[in-house]
Amino acid sequence: MKLHELKPAEGSRQVRNRVGRGTSSGNGKTAGRGQKGQKARGKVRLGFEGGQMPLFRRMPKRGFKNINRKEYAIVNLETLNKFEDGAEVTPALLVESGIIKDEKDGIKVLGNGTLNKQLTVKASKFSASAKEAIESKGGKAEVI
Repeated sequence: MKLHELKPAEGSRQVRNRVGRGTSSGNGKTAGRGQKGQKARGKVRLGFEGGQMPLFRRMPKRGFKNINRKEYAIVNLETLNKFEDGAEVTPALLVESGIIKDEKDGIKVLGNGTLNKQLTVKASKFSASAKEAIESKGGKAEVI
């Protein structure tokens, strides 16, 4: 195959429909906008209902966004079995090994699954069941 023989995939390119270019095109005269009126003449913003109170303003306001919210990267106990026995698991090690993508505002260890190894885990938060499981195997759960 040569460079001049390259063609786009079938159906990936579509010709733009040129409206208002004669009646025989099927989209001439009113150009698909119907007859007279505001919508035929100009732009009508999204959600505009002709002066009637728009739906988004008729609905009650609800909730707020907490600017102090902290989002933790979640790590379950079963994923900690990846490390060798007696290892010290730190946030940097978790990122490096690909268990979490980034630390976010800290790391929280949850008790999902079973832990089979003795580990020293350093994280921002631990669930009660996770802390209990780590310490029952002889490991340490350190809050950093």
